[in-house]
Amino acid sequence: MTNLCTKVTVRKRPIKNGQLSLYLDFYPAIRNPRTGKLSRREYLGIYIYAHPKEKFEVQYNKSMLQNAELIRCQRIQSIINQDFGFIDHSKGRESFIEYFREAMNESTNYRNWENAFKHFCNYAKGECCFDDITVEFCQGFLTHMLKLKTPSGGTMKASTANNNFGKLIAVIRRAVAAGRLKDNIIPFLKPAKEEKTKKEFLTHEELKRLAATPCKHEVFKAASLFSCLTGLRISDIIALRWENICEAPDGGWCLRLTTQKTKTEATLPLSDEALRLCGERGTGQVFKGMAKSLCPVYLKDWIVAAGITKHITFHCFRHTFATLQIASGTDIYTVSKMLTHTNVTTTQVYADVVSELKREAANKITLE
Repeated sequence: MTNLCTKVTVRKRPIKNGQLSLYLDFYPAIRNPRTGKLSRREYLGIYIYAHPKEKFEVQYNKSMLQNAELIRCQRIQSIINQDFGFIDHSKGRESFIEYFREAMNESTNYRNWENAFKHFCNYAKGECCFDDITVEFCQGFLTHMLKLKTPSGGTMKASTANNNFGKLIAVIRRAVAAGRLKDNIIPFLKPAKEEKTKKEFLTHEELKRLAATPCKHEVFKAASLFSCLTGLRISDIIALRWENICEAPDGGWCLRLTTQKTKTEATLPLSDEALRLCGERGTGQVFKGMAKSLCPVYLKDWIVAAGITKHITFHCFRHTFATLQIASGTDIYTVSKMLTHTNVTTTQVYADVVSELKREAANKITLE
């Protein structure tokens, strides 16, 4: 027999980040028909703003409270009918980690997802069920990543942590849509604040000067200038093979490859000048002997010999390509595709750099 419950009340419990967790309070307590244990509380997994300020926050709270009230009414009806199926939370004990793994295996960007999945598994110590997915737990994942040490001795960048955090949010969104999670906590999940870092690049004049300056390693020079003309990362240039360079339908040439970092399939136009940097067509690796280990040996001396005082890394050649393309009038969506960015907002930073340069140029002419 179960105790007769005469009252079910929606209550709020303060939690972190200025939020309230909604739960049902049963009085007297109800008894689980399977375990025999008494229970007075049922947490709904619904979270609202403790002190709503914006109009959308007030509307969100109102909507969530209405949802909680609907559940309260359903519980009362269930108790009257002696139907205690609502206290069976077995589905909530199913593995969220396995659900995350399924989403990763179905993604088109497996490597990017794999990194996020590994970090999440480490954070959860290999065990996480759907009931564990709370605002506090998910925000803790972000905090965990921001404290992780990198091989260079620093900590994980906010942008990298947010990228991984975004994968978790995508899985939660999928679970909500599939009815695996009762409530959508995504509005309460906040990304880490990213510091804007200056993306160094070469001006068109500096690029021409660098191209005219001898380098002690000709293959390294050719690969570097090739990056400036195509925007390819060093990993893709090292992996580039002659079979990746094909004739395009318009009679020109193009690159057909899968990027090393994001595993994105791409077909990119190739200019005649970039093709000449590849040398005589052959087999195997295009830039034979090219390796990351050449950068610290040859790059700095070559940059200094060209009279360039900026701190230039090989990746700056990719920045150079993007900035000069936008500065010359290429629209941001085209540049985004050529850089194989998955989101155009990633490319927006280059447009911001160009806008800043234009403002600086305008300010150089004054009447005083």
